[in-house]
Amino acid sequence: MPNKKLKFPENFLWGVGTSSHQVEGGNENNDWYAWEQKGKTKEFSGIACDSWNRFQEDNALVKSLNCNAYRISLEWSKIEPEENKFSQEAIKHYRDLLVDMKIKGIKRFVTLNHWTVPLWFSQKYGWHKKGSVLAFQRFVEKIIKELHQEIDLCITFNEPRLILNKGYASGTFPPGKKNPILYFLARKNLIEAHKKAYVIIKKIKPALPVGITQFCNDFDYFGEGRWQNWLTEKVENFYNWHFFDQIGETKDFIGVNYYYGAKIKLTYPFYELATYEKKVTDIGWGVSPEGLFEIVMDAWEKYKKPVYILENGIADGEDKYRAEYIKAHLRALHKTIRKGVDVRGYFYWSLLDNFEWNAGYEMKFGLFAVDRKTMERKMRPSALEYAKICKENGLILD
Repeated sequence: MPNKKLKFPENFLWGVGTSSHQVEGGNENNDWYAWEQKGKTKEFSGIACDSWNRFQEDNALVKSLNCNAYRISLEWSKIEPEENKFSQEAIKHYRDLLVDMKIKGIKRFVTLNHWTVPLWFSQKYGWHKKGSVLAFQRFVEKIIKELHQEIDLCITFNEPRLILNKGYASGTFPPGKKNPILYFLARKNLIEAHKKAYVIIKKIKPALPVGITQFCNDFDYFGEGRWQNWLTEKVENFYNWHFFDQIGETKDFIGVNYYYGAKIKLTYPFYELATYEKKVTDIGWGVSPEGLFEIVMDAWEKYKKPVYILENGIADGEDKYRAEYIKAHLRALHKTIRKGVDVRGYFYWSLLDNFEWNAGYEMKFGLFAVDRKTMERKMRPSALEYAKICKENGLILD
């Protein structure tokens, strides 16, 4: 009996992703570089993957995977190194990068803020101050005026909830605050900043799809009961969908970043999250592809807007599980498509082993390994499996 093939829709986008601070190198004028200098990270980012100088090589790697889309981010601190002073050299660099992607037949998904902000912004404003919204508006207007012809989809903020939770609640990310008042001020400003950015972008290029992407989890509860189910639903709804709700109609798609599911356990003062006790990745996250099905179905039922999986990946230095991880999540994603969800694309995170924030370079998410001394990129076996899926626009059910 022949194996069954799961075909994805025609024009489905197969992609990979990176972010500026994690791969470019030389980002010495932002808050994360300052964070590293304070000893808050396992390692310094340094030259990262040297992608600032190797972008043509990296774009060629994307093409070698048979991907037709690539998600990148723009480094605000390089584009606006001083307040209201823009670097035409940096803008030209990003134009060259995006044009090279177009020449290679790659759709350009651009994130305007993937966590990092210029040093002047963090020192004068921070997201908790009102001036942050105007500063971001100015940056967005400049970028879209300069580069709108070279952008196919625009993500204003990557995972704004994590900016808040880690930057203003746990204090484990810049600006390192543990202040509920500043948390709520920053949340208000991030929501407003997105809304204002949406209006600016649409005024310049009305047809450009604009939205955010959010780190989403599928939650279960330790035990059963009406109260536990109610709690799980409330936590999941706030955790996953609060920002999407707050930005209202200023979103043309739902961006989902999904890595793992979690279980909720009642504890003082409220709850804690624990990873599923399944195959655990190098970073300590569980593996629960069925959670992706639940998340995408929830997103579709709530918003009825196109869905993109903009991050899904595994820290797996020995490349033991990555190929099956991808396939398992794609099987779950295909199930949502069969149920009528308008899923437009899947982006594996990440193209390269990169600077994984506080964890430094120890965690290996890449389809390509990177030699830290020579910067040589080396394709992993799982990358060949993903390239086969992208080429066939589907996968075989073994």
